[in-house]
Amino acid sequence: MLPVKKTSKSRTRTRRSHHALKPVNYSICPKCNQAKLPHAACDNCGFVKPTLTLDLGKES
Repeated sequence: MLPVKKTSKSRTRTRRSHHALKPVNYSICPKCNQAKLPHAACDNCGFVKPTLTLDLGKES
């Protein structure tokens, strides 16, 4: 069955208003001051917490 009335742009966009992407929260690495994801190792230096640092292999 077809819709009887056309759905307006305003009504469609109001319905989709919560479909927008949420911004990603970045934190600062305390060792090298680069942006990193929270609760994850730093991509630049491998720092996780003061007692743990991961060795990152360099790509050639």
